[in-house]
Amino acid sequence: MKLVVLGLSLSSSWGNGHATTFRALLGAFAALGHEVLFLERTQPWYAENRDLSDPDFCRLAYYDDLAALARWREQVSAADAVMVGSYVPDGVEVGRWVQNTARGTTCFYDIDTPVTLAKLARGDYEYLSPEIIPGYDIYFSFTGGPTLARLEEEFGSPCARPLYCSVDTRRYRPLDVPTRWDLSYLGTYSPDRQPTLDRLLLEPARRRPDLRFVIAGPQYPDSLEWPANVERIAHLPPSEHPEFYAASRFTLNVTRADMIAAGWSPSVRLFEAGACATPIISDRWQGIDSIFEPGEQIVLADGAEDVLAALDASARGIGMAAREAVLAHHSAERRAEQLEQDLERIGTARSPTTGKVSQYEWS
Repeated sequence: MKLVVLGLSLSSSWGNGHATTFRALLGAFAALGHEVLFLERTQPWYAENRDLSDPDFCRLAYYDDLAALARWREQVSAADAVMVGSYVPDGVEVGRWVQNTARGTTCFYDIDTPVTLAKLARGDYEYLSPEIIPGYDIYFSFTGGPTLARLEEEFGSPCARPLYCSVDTRRYRPLDVPTRWDLSYLGTYSPDRQPTLDRLLLEPARRRPDLRFVIAGPQYPDSLEWPANVERIAHLPPSEHPEFYAASRFTLNVTRADMIAAGWSPSVRLFEAGACATPIISDRWQGIDSIFEPGEQIVLADGAEDVLAALDASARGIGMAAREAVLAHHSAERRAEQLEQDLERIGTARSPTTGKVSQYEWS
């Protein structure tokens, strides 16, 4: 199968989770024997912070603007499937061009589904608009559950399928390194996550100066004040994530407000930490128990008291149980197999006369 992907970024993980998601998924997809071309819009902040300029699993090429996509018309037209990702610059126009150019299956991969739906509700069509959703043969969503039915019934998607993030378990695995922190957090600054981060990490740090904490990620305002026992790392490239988790006695997962509201929206950090067998403390949202079993594979916390109770208890078994769940259900290999199967099945639903997909029922 020849797959062309137009995504936000593959080359740089700076300030976004798209790159690590695409790397894991497409690396495993290529390992199944498929050919992948990734087209990335040139952006200064990614160009200056590239940590994967020459991937060994696909061809990576750049384009400067919409007009420059014409250079890739032949490849897009001849591809078995073409995927457009969320947050692609000029994504609506890119989507229209793909739908008019591609002869194979067209799909939208929404790595930000709850955010996307919130933007559509307020008329913000930054990278997706309601009128182009029916033109994609399949809508792959980072969010499962009731959202899938909404995408089909309200927005007219011929087929909406969950395609959660995943993890490369060859890179993310337990490591024998000294423990540096009692609780870590890895994530780009987000205003809607900050109150939860304050409640579940900064407040425990204030109460327990004898414990060690760390927050890694870019874009935190200079005006924020950190307790003395909270270390700051401005940016942590993916190559250093496994060692970061391995050096953490626990790690924290904090979910964006839109994703909590939608439910069934697991972050890639859950799977990365789980693959490293690092015990996870997380905020609550509907559907998390379909990913990890609370109390057995993950600790759910509402406030500082819950976090400190977990830090004072034994975490033996929780991290390894999470790893077993990741290996069984959330590895990059499993996601790539799902992508392959879904693309093959949706291809059989395409009309031989119109080339389009009518509302498709999955058995």
